[in-house]
Amino acid sequence: MATIRKTARTTPPAAERPHPDATRRSQRSRQAIYDAALALVGEVGYPKTTIEGIAARAGVGKQTIYRWWSSKAEVLLEAFLDLGEQAVHAQGQEAPYAIPDTGDIAADLKAVLRATVDQLYDPKFEAPSRALAAEGLVNEQLGREFVAKLLEPSLQLHVDRLRAAQAAGQVRPEIDPRIALELFVSPLAQRWLQHTAPVSYAYTDTLVDYALHGLAPRR
Repeated sequence: MATIRKTARTTPPAAERPHPDATRRSQRSRQAIYDAALALVGEVGYPKTTIEGIAARAGVGKQTIYRWWSSKAEVLLEAFLDLGEQAVHAQGQEAPYAIPDTGDIAADLKAVLRATVDQLYDPKFEAPSRALAAEGLVNEQLGREFVAKLLEPSLQLHVDRLRAAQAAGQVRPEIDPRIALELFVSPLAQRWLQHTAPVSYAYTDTLVDYALHGLAPRR
């Protein structure tokens, strides 16, 4: 009668097996959700984007999304913030961004507004930007977060550049930079959001000229 030889166990006990990296898996899921939310808003628009649709597109259960966010608006806001961070890293920027100071305030403001126009019409940014801006009007909490996390940091860059121009004697010292920046930033935002007229480099250049030189006749 043949004997049955027991072979050595090659599979380690469960306690000894390496565990999946939960943090890495979680981050992959988050990134998939970000990508799905941004893609759906671009394809079908914000009103037709749903948590169920995002979950299906990302390949996760909708309970996973609700574990981290309470609404599609919150998902989109975080996804858009992540998109901005990716853009910064793609440009090789490690230090916090600042509006360049070439010593010519007009040229510097015109350059940054031209870059803003490019971003506003970049398909990756346009749809989620419009969706968040519109939803923020009816969702006060989202609106506050949108302003605090997206708009204010950008506006502060303009404040810093105008203050540097004041120190250089290029802008009157009594001017409030926070109000002054609205002379060229707010008209651009209104025209883009409401489609009141085309937005172009020539338009934003003119906004800067009007803001810096005023409307009164020059003497």
